[in-house]
Amino acid sequence: MGIKASASAGRFLIDWYHTQMRNAPAVDWSAIDTVLLDMDGTLLDLRFDNWFWQDLIPQRYATARNMSQPEAWASLAPKFHATRGTIQWYCIEYWTRELNLDIAGIKREALSQVSFLPGAEEFLLKLRLRGKRRVLVTNAHPVTLAIKNERIALATYVDASYSTHQFDAPKEDAAFWPRLAAAESFAPQRTLLVDDSLAALDAARDFGIAWLRAVRCPDSSRPPQNTGSYAAVDRVADLIE
Repeated sequence: MGIKASASAGRFLIDWYHTQMRNAPAVDWSAIDTVLLDMDGTLLDLRFDNWFWQDLIPQRYATARNMSQPEAWASLAPKFHATRGTIQWYCIEYWTRELNLDIAGIKREALSQVSFLPGAEEFLLKLRLRGKRRVLVTNAHPVTLAIKNERIALATYVDASYSTHQFDAPKEDAAFWPRLAAAESFAPQRTLLVDDSLAALDAARDFGIAWLRAVRCPDSSRPPQNTGSYAAVDRVADLIE
């Protein structure tokens, strides 16, 4: 009986915590100096990246090897699965070697498909007017970041920009956060991270970042995602009324 009661109480506390997180109050902007912002799925529409890796690259891979697209996907899927969550997953140089395709060139050909998520530009401008430091923190390879900047000039909207590749660890890795803090001076208790990756939010929470928000609609062509215990917004623009 005691064990059952203890387990029940633990489950209640977990459910209560998740409810509190989902129903977290609006962001108190007076308590925040620095806003760390993910790129793909937070500021930019993840539709491009999903289409690029799930449709365009399999097409090019199939053509280059004279195979069908189902055969190409059967070959690619295990490669993708094996690297997901690692720095290689986001590395253009790695995939160029692994697939023998000009990944950067193909991205540049498809540049017209890259776009901001609705309200993202206005949100960045509002942050500037409020005097908040806007820091782009992306797992994207520096070459990917440069290519996308050619299309949308994202660098002009932020005060600093970091690719996790320069720290040899993605945002999902606990090792990344102290390395970022050494390069970009910020007070974790006065910092907001907005990201569509729950694993990245988990790692930031464990590092001590006080304000965390998940993006519920990172891909404009897909249904909203489950953000678990994290307070969420459909789009970053909703963070500032």
